[in-house]
Amino acid sequence: MKAVHIGAGNIGRGFIGLLLSRAGYEVCFVDVNEPLVSLLQQNGAYTVTLANSIHDTTLVKGISAINGQNLDQVAEAIASSELVTTAVGLALLDKVSLGIAKGIEKRLSESSNPLQIIACENTIDGSSQLKDFVYKHLNAEIRSRADQWVSFPNAAVDRIVPFQHHDDPLMVIVEPFYEWLVDRSGMLPGAREIAGVRYVNRLEPYLQRKLFTVNTGHCCIAYLGYLSGHETILESMENPSISQQVQHILEESGSILIRKHAFDPSEHSQYIRKIIDRFRNPYLSDEVVRVARSPIRKLSPNDRLVRPAMQGFELGIEPRYLTLAMAAALLFDYQEDEEAVELQEFIKSRGIHFAAAQITGIPEGHPVHKLVIEKYFSLKAVST
Repeated sequence: MKAVHIGAGNIGRGFIGLLLSRAGYEVCFVDVNEPLVSLLQQNGAYTVTLANSIHDTTLVKGISAINGQNLDQVAEAIASSELVTTAVGLALLDKVSLGIAKGIEKRLSESSNPLQIIACENTIDGSSQLKDFVYKHLNAEIRSRADQWVSFPNAAVDRIVPFQHHDDPLMVIVEPFYEWLVDRSGMLPGAREIAGVRYVNRLEPYLQRKLFTVNTGHCCIAYLGYLSGHETILESMENPSISQQVQHILEESGSILIRKHAFDPSEHSQYIRKIIDRFRNPYLSDEVVRVARSPIRKLSPNDRLVRPAMQGFELGIEPRYLTLAMAAALLFDYQEDEEAVELQEFIKSRGIHFAAAQITGIPEGHPVHKLVIEKYFSLKAVST
C-alpha cells in the first residue's frame, strides 16, 4: 500500500505519517522545504518520541520524499498511490491543489482504481474545501470521472505537536493522545479504511466537539496567558485564575455542544477533563505566542471563538466566557506575529468597536458584540 502525504512538518511526520506507516503504508512525503526533503530522502527514516514519563520512541522507516515544486513527480507519486493526505494549513490548500489535480489526471489515464484524498487540517470540511480547489484545475470530463473514482472524505484530527528544535532535525516530539476521525459517508464503496483511524457516519458533531474544546481551549490559554505575562501553556495553566477561566470557557462551549448535538453531559464533562489534563502535560512545552498566533484568523466568523459564541447566542445561551476569550484575542499585540501587528493597527486606526465587528462578523449593536467590547475594556484596564 502506498500513500502520499503533503506537508512534511512536525504534524505531518509526528502524527499523520506515523499513523500511516503503522497502518502498513509506504509513505511518500511532499514538501517545498528542500533541506527537509533532502534529509528525508537521505535517511529514509525518522524518530517520533512521546511526551510522557518514559519517552516512548518509534522509528518510522521505509519513507521517501519529493519536492512539492516538482509537479511531475508529485503527479507520478499520486498516480501510483491509493491515499493522499495533507497537513499544510488551511491557507495552503489552494497552493497544493494543482499537484493533486495533475496526479488525479495521470491516475485516471492509467487506471480506474479508487483514490482517497483526506485533508487533515484544523478546519470544518477541509477535504471538501480541498476538492473545490482541485476541481478548478480539472476539465468537465475529468471531474465527471473523478466523481466516480476519487473521494474526498472530511476528517477531524487532534494531536498536540508543539514547536520544537532538536539536534536531529527530523525528530518529532508529540503528546501520547491522538484522534483521527473520518466521515465514512464521504468514502467510495469498498474503499480501504486506515488502521488507527476512527470512522463515523456523522462527522460534524465530533469535529465541532474537537474544534470548540481543544482548539478553543488551547488558544484561550494562550491569549489569557499572554496578557498575564506567561511564556508557556503549562505555566499559564499553573495560574489558578487562568485555569478557572478556561474551565468556564469549555463548560460554556460544552453546553452549546450538548444542546446542539445531544452529547451525554457526563461524558462531555469527562472529555473536558481529559482535554484540560492534556494542556497540563508536564512533558510538553509550547510557547504562548506560538499558540496565540494569527488572531485575525482565530477571530473569524467560522472559527473556534466566534462560531461557538454565536451558536450559543442563537440557542439562548449567553456567551459570557467565550466573549472574554475573544476580547483577550483582540488584545494580542505580539510584535513578531504579522496578524497581531495588523490587528492592532486596525484597532488603532478604526477603533475597537468597528474593528471587532469587521473581524468577527458580529455587527455593532449586537448583544454579543457589546459583551466583547465590555470584556475588552475590562481586560485592557487590568493588563495596562
